[in-house]
Amino acid sequence: MQSRILTLSERLSQFARRGRDQAERLRPGKDRNDLLQKVRQAEVAIHINQWVSSPGLRAPT
Repeated sequence: MQSRILTLSERLSQFARRGRDQAERLRPGKDRNDLLQKVRQAEVAIHINQWVSSPGLRAPT
């Protein structure tokens, strides 16, 4: 079976989803807040990656 290489957005999405699931199981506190901050950073990175990959930002050829 041939495995498919995931894109950056796909990997970040998986991280964010797993992080949110894990954060739901943690008690409120520093560890939970730190994890949620990393999740938010991953979600921002997804949006930035989509933005810079958009057709409107490509240089004319």
